[in-house]
Amino acid sequence: MIGPKRTAWRKARLDRRSTGKPPKVDLRDVFNAILYINRTGIPWKYLPHDFPKHGTVYAYYAAWRDEGVFAELNYDLTGLARVKEGRNPEPTASVIDTQSVKTSANVPLTGQGTDAAKKVVGRKRGILTDTIGLLLAVTVTAASLSENALGIHLLNQAKKTYPSISKSWVDTGFKNAMIEHGAGLGIDVEVVAGSPTSAASTS
Repeated sequence: MIGPKRTAWRKARLDRRSTGKPPKVDLRDVFNAILYINRTGIPWKYLPHDFPKHGTVYAYYAAWRDEGVFAELNYDLTGLARVKEGRNPEPTASVIDTQSVKTSANVPLTGQGTDAAKKVVGRKRGILTDTIGLLLAVTVTAASLSENALGIHLLNQAKKTYPSISKSWVDTGFKNAMIEHGAGLGIDVEVVAGSPTSAASTS
C-alpha cells in the first residue's frame, strides 16, 4: 500500500514538470529515513549518512505532509488494521480522553495555560480513538482550554475524516455542550463514570 502510493505521488509530480528527468533519490529510502526520525526523535541534521541527505528527506516530508499523503496513509492503514481485527474498515464508535501535562521551559508562553481543575500549567492533549484503540483524531492546545472545547474540536475533526462515527464515550469532565454538539453532528455522546475505554470495551 505504501509503495504504490509513493509511486503514484512521484508520477503525478513528474507529469507536472517541464522536464522528464527522473529523481535520483529512492522514495523507500526517504520513507525509511522519516520513520527513523520519528522513532528516534533526533534533529534532521543528525540523520545517519546511510539515508539520503537530510535536506532532501525533509523536503519530501514537508511535501507529503502538506499534500495530505501521510493523512491518506493513516486512513488506509487504520482501515486495514480494523479489518485484521474482524471489524468494518469504517469505525462507528469512538472514545475521547484528554490529559494536561507540564511543559518544558522552551515552550512559548503563548502555547501554555493553566488547567484550573487539575492545577497543571502547560499543555493539554486530546485524542479520539476507535474501540480497539486506533487513533482517529488528535489535538494539542494550551492547558487552559476547556474539556468541552477540546472535545468539540476532536468530534469535528473525526467526523470529517470518518463520517461513519455515530457514538462516542467520554468521562464526566465533559458537559452538555459536548453532548449537544455531538447530536448536531449525528454522534451520540455518552458520559460515563470512570474510564470511557472500559465502557467502550463492554459495548
